[in-house]
Amino acid sequence: MIDYLKIPEERLELLKKKREWIDQLEKLGGVKVSLNEEVCIEGDDPLKVLRVKEVLRAFGRGFSFDDALLLLDEDYYLLIIDVKSFAGKSRSRLATLKGRVIGTGGKTKRRIEECTNTRLAIYGKTVSIVGKWEDVEKARKAVEMLLQGRMHSTVYRYLEKVASS
Repeated sequence: MIDYLKIPEERLELLKKKREWIDQLEKLGGVKVSLNEEVCIEGDDPLKVLRVKEVLRAFGRGFSFDDALLLLDEDYYLLIIDVKSFAGKSRSRLATLKGRVIGTGGKTKRRIEECTNTRLAIYGKTVSIVGKWEDVEKARKAVEMLLQGRMHSTVYRYLEKVASS
């Protein structure tokens, strides 16, 4: 099976510079990866090809390579939230919403990650979450609460509640 994936140019350039990452991914995933204008993934097992595609999609959405590698484990899941759908056409609103998710000095992002045992990446017009399914759902709810305009204190209370359950 052969599958293709388009990732942002700057992330693709980073992959091209770090050939050892691709070698590691090929070894762990049991596939062949080639980088041109887009990423080509070749393998005999369609499930492995899809897993490696998710790893590369996560990397393209701004995750570190190590965080993206978590997706090789079948218990882990990638969720991408389109911030544009909350911001409309306004660029300044998009920046404001991304800032709400990040918080002052990254405090809100860190709190969501710690309370839900997930990893977040805010990149371009998206907020992406990697983690186990139940944890991703908790983080998704917290992020969407922020994007809908709920107060940070309300979201923090929600996070404390899910962290203790």
